[in-house]
Amino acid sequence: MYFRRIYDLREDHDLSQKAVAEYLNIQPNVYRRYEKGYRNFPVDVIIKLADYYHVSTDYLLGRTDDPTMMPPARNR
Repeated sequence: MYFRRIYDLREDHDLSQKAVAEYLNIQPNVYRRYEKGYRNFPVDVIIKLADYYHVSTDYLLGRTDDPTMMPPARNR
């Protein structure tokens, strides 16, 4: 699966794959494979990227076009 939104967000923020890989504490070639869809992103990486770009995980995964992060759930 190709993650176009992750690529677009990185480009929109003028970041290199190396810079994002450093933030994620992974090798640049591993990040490149994730971004190109050669490997699936682990859940913890998706969460870190959503936090980094201040978007929802659903937006990163293409499940919604709304990048807004969901507010924390209230205890019921």
